[in-house]
Amino acid sequence: MSSMDGLNEPADIVNQAAAWGQPAVAITDHGVVQAFPFCYNAAKKSDLKLIFGMEGYLISDREEIKDELDQEAQDTKKKVTRNKIKSNHIIILAQNEAGMRNLYKLVTISHLRYLNGRPLLPREVIMEHRDGLILGSACEAGELYRAMMAGASEEVLEEIASFYDYLEIQPLGNNAFLLENGSLSSREDLIYINKLIIELGKKYNKLTVATCDVHFIDPGDSKYRAILMAGQGFSDADMQAPLYFRNTEEMLAEFDYLGEETAKEIVITNTNKIADMVE
Repeated sequence: MSSMDGLNEPADIVNQAAAWGQPAVAITDHGVVQAFPFCYNAAKKSDLKLIFGMEGYLISDREEIKDELDQEAQDTKKKVTRNKIKSNHIIILAQNEAGMRNLYKLVTISHLRYLNGRPLLPREVIMEHRDGLILGSACEAGELYRAMMAGASEEVLEEIASFYDYLEIQPLGNNAFLLENGSLSSREDLIYINKLIIELGKKYNKLTVATCDVHFIDPGDSKYRAILMAGQGFSDADMQAPLYFRNTEEMLAEFDYLGEETAKEIVITNTNKIADMVE
């Protein structure tokens, strides 16, 4: 339901998951939590476990970024330049009531102290409010995926992975734009990175889960998101990734290159383990 990015009515996501017999669904909008009450009201009508979360904008050094924001504000006497500071996506899930309180605190802090086009979250701030939260490595815009694309060393990848409770991979079509823009050269590169993330998870005892990154319900809805993106000036708006809500069978088919056993592990077993962590 992220503003100007997702097309979902929260109740539709909840109702579709319940209709498919899925035991849980997570809501993770960009930097905000406005969808929570809508999802909550829809989930009350079913046995579905609703996982409250957010996709945050992670930055590394709090003092350095605060000084930079303050200095630029002083220099220009106006709001800081939009998107000057690079951030990485991070998934934050509330595990219990303490986690919900900390999640709300993070939303508040990010908007009041570190707003720079996006509500940024310094790593130290997340660590200060870590109780009751489950952290995931997010999509291709997460620091782990980006580090792998940059050819980071095993030591660097280990350090990054250690920060998270679980690692994440997505269907190849979600990241096919990396082939279009020349960041990667082939479908095999996309497969290689996904396999590397799974291997990293096994090596350092981290769950790896497969997620849809749902921005709309049905495949055909991509044309509406194209209109939304074109209105914001995106030159590649007509090249929409297949960010639709896949059922279990579709997700297993997306990861068949991993073999049946591993595909079931990341699509079914590990996702249920994450859901079971949530009260």
